[in-house]
Amino acid sequence: MNEVLNKGRELGEEKENRQDASQRIALKIVMGDKEREVSYEELCLSNNLAQEALVRLLVKKKIFKSEELLKEMEQVRKERYRSPGDLADTSK
Repeated sequence: MNEVLNKGRELGEEKENRQDASQRIALKIVMGDKEREVSYEELCLSNNLAQEALVRLLVKKKIFKSEELLKEMEQVRKERYRSPGDLADTSK
């Protein structure tokens, strides 16, 4: 019974830690006499919004096609995110 209670407590603490991590302060913005704290979650969402708006504008203005973006994203993924086996083989 104690093992079940301890496991439940551990899971609850893990959940609290994940919630705390998303609410940690990433930066403070100071404008005049006002200060605002920005969490990592807010920063991530803001970056995502700006990136999506930028991509939409570039596609709308025909700077590039959405297919070109997807192809480039796949190339970046291959370059950045390699499997553990790829890391061991330095000849690539």
